[in-house]
Order: sequence, then C-alpha cells, then structure tokens
Amino acid sequence: MTARVASWLPLSPGERAVAIEVLTHGPLSRSDIARRLDLSAGSLTRLTKPLIESGLLIEVPEGAALPEVRQGRPSQPLDIVAESRTFAGFKITQDMVYGVVTTLKSDIVARRDLPLTSHDPAHVVDVLGELTDAFARDFPGLAGIGIGLGGRASDRSVVDESAFLGWRDVPLARLVEERTGLPAVVDNDVSALVEAERWFGAGRGLERFAVLTIGAGVGYGLVSGGRRVGTAEDGLGVGRAWIVNPNGPLTPDGERGSAVSLLGIPSIRYQIRAATGRDYSYEEILALAAEGEPMAARVIGEAARALGTLIAQISNFAMPQKIVLAGEGVGLVDVAGPDIEAAILANRHPQAEPVNLETKVSDFHDWARGGAVLAIQVLVLGAGAT
Repeated sequence: MTARVASWLPLSPGERAVAIEVLTHGPLSRSDIARRLDLSAGSLTRLTKPLIESGLLIEVPEGAALPEVRQGRPSQPLDIVAESRTFAGFKITQDMVYGVVTTLKSDIVARRDLPLTSHDPAHVVDVLGELTDAFARDFPGLAGIGIGLGGRASDRSVVDESAFLGWRDVPLARLVEERTGLPAVVDNDVSALVEAERWFGAGRGLERFAVLTIGAGVGYGLVSGGRRVGTAEDGLGVGRAWIVNPNGPLTPDGERGSAVSLLGIPSIRYQIRAATGRDYSYEEILALAAEGEPMAARVIGEAARALGTLIAQISNFAMPQKIVLAGEGVGLVDVAGPDIEAAILANRHPQAEPVNLETKVSDFHDWARGGAVLAIQVLVLGAGAT
C-alpha cells in the first residue's frame, strides 16, 4: 500500500517553523511568534493563514491563558489543534509490543498491547499491524506511526542492530508502511524518550538537559543547544561499559561494577537469586530492602550509590539545567533516596549548585509515547528531519 500523508503537509520551511514554535511553546500571541522567529507582521500573517485554514492552528478565544503576563492590549493567541491529528506510538520489548495513540501534543488517548511469540520481523510487523488496525478503527484520522526499540537505527527507518530481537539491517519502517499504509518512523527507544521530553515534557524550553533511564538496562541522552545530541553510540548500551565501581558486582550483563551490573533490573534480580536461591521480582526486592532485609538492603544500597554517582558525573561534565530520571526502575528513588542524595553530594564540589533532578514514574506506555513523538516530529518537520 502507498503511505498516506496528512492533508496539511507538506509545509513550507516558514510554515514549518511557525507550526513547531506554536506546537512546542504555545499558545503564543502573534507578536511573540514574530519575535521568536524574527518575522515581520506581514510575513507572519502570510505563513499562519494556510495553517489556520488547514485546521492545524486555531485562534484561541479571548481571555485564554498565555504562558506569561504581558502589558498592553492582548492579541488573540494561536495554538495547535491537538485533536486535528492522532498518531500511533509503539515500544517493542523482548516479549511485548506496547501501543498508544496520542494527539498532536502527545497526550495519550488510547492504549493497547499484544504479546510477541516470535522475534521474526514478519511476526513483529504483523503484531504492529494488528495493533494499528485496532487503533485506526477508533481513530480513523490516524496520521502516522512511530516505533521505539532497544538497538541502533539509521535514517529513522532501518534497525541496524537489535541484540534482544536478534536483528540486523531490518527495514522496519518500510515493512510497517507496506502493512499499514501509514508513514512510519523507527529509532532507538531512549532517543525517542529524549525527544518526547524535549518537545512536550520536562525538558520543554530548556537549552541543556539530560535523560537517564534505569530499567532493563541503563540509557542516557543529552540535549544541548535545544537539540538532542545524536552519536554513533546511540543504541549501543553505554551502561554496560560505564564503570561506576570497579569493585562492584560481576553479573551476566555488563562489565564488573558497570552501571548495568549495579542498576539494571535483571542484574539486581540476578544478584538476589545468586545469594538466596529465590527468584524475586524487582518490586519484591525493593519492598524487602525497605523492610531492612540484609541482602536486599545491600544490593539496593549499592544500586542507589551507583545511581547517585552517575547523576553527579552527568552534572559535573554535561552541566545540564535538569536531569530527568525515568524508566521502570525509578522505584529505587522512593526506597533509597537518602543513599542516592549522599552519593550525589560525595561526588560534587561542595559549592556546586544543587542538581535539578526530576524523577518520572513511567511505564512502557510512556516509552511508546516517545515513538509517537517521533512520528509527530517527522510529519511536522518533514521526512528525515530532526
């Protein structure tokens, strides 16, 4: 099938700039938009007219709240029509595909998941197609698909390598487009999560911030100058070689004392299982540690100190305005917050500014939302743009 593209595309470069500014910072008055983009009033009118006529932008009624208080007569602000388009976002794990539908502002309006019984690309594409078909029945205006997964991707279309799926050079975006008839984009899941925080989340409006994720592994992303820093290391799993404590535990994942060995949920469960002979869930281990059970308290204490050390290292070298901590493992903060804080202080200059740390309780649907943001970006920015 031929991929369908939203009816308000393609946008000219000027229209695209206006749409992005309103999408990521709106609602905004016309004077604010003109100032931010260095446009004359006439140029702005010319650029916004087709965006309003297409239903992408709307004039907000008089009295609507604006981001800041202004002097003088208020102008009628412009905002994105969030419901004008919907997007499907997916997060692929080892045994599940988690799916969401979001508005143009990335608000989740539907969730649906299906298990994976095989890692064969054809099966995964079928599962993605089945979920998309179900979403499209409820949201017939579905405009695009974004997919996040653990691994490396190129051109937001080809999965170069994904160890947990056993994939190499899989043209996932093309296969999904052929199956669904919708434009699709694919990228590393941490990169997708960073983009979601940059456009719509905790990093909105910040020039420099970092995202640290803990869960099945350890992920890291950096935004500098308002743009995500992309490198050849994206998707390689930097946490496996990020040594936090050279004398730390040796586990099947990562080097001795690496971030993954200390913080990854599978590694924490492995340590407890090796010591006790019992297989506890991560949540059970956290509960045992909170109750003072010695082995769980030791393992969780080491994890907490490792997390605090990582946060301090990021603060020392990247100097972000904010660090966003996310992932399935953030329950560690509730159980061992004092240990984390002590490790941060121990690895920072005594006169350094306090770390601006924001912890986000998230699940796999938040990761799937990151996939939807990829689709939003590509459809607003143009194919291949970032």
